[in-house]
Amino acid sequence: QVQLVESGGGLVQPGGSLRLSCSASGFALEDYVVGWFRQAPGKEREGISSISRSDGSTVYVDSVKGRFTISRDNAKNTLYLQMDSMKPVDTAVYYCVAASEVLSTTPLILGGVYRWGHGTQVTVST
Repeated sequence: QVQLVESGGGLVQPGGSLRLSCSASGFALEDYVVGWFRQAPGKEREGISSISRSDGSTVYVDSVKGRFTISRDNAKNTLYLQMDSMKPVDTAVYYCVAASEVLSTTPLILGGVYRWGHGTQVTVST
């Protein structure tokens, strides 16, 4: 079955850390540009980070730059998002996505989307 499955979400206090994982099955993640999007309550889904298929170049939106780190392990067919110094505004459902290309970096827009994951809830609160 072709799918992306996120894990690692949960409740974290402000200033804390979480690591999200996105496991691919039925296709090779290395063949795609992959990224993370998030959707906060009452807001549109926004792209926050992506990583290329070739040289591993990364894109981060300003709101997460310096705090979040995207990485991929092609041998494990898995994408990661390390989130540090988390803030309440980071509360959202986080989705991973596999796509053909980056159309825009500001805002982050991916083209030729192949698969979305179903999302994992992240809540930053005391």
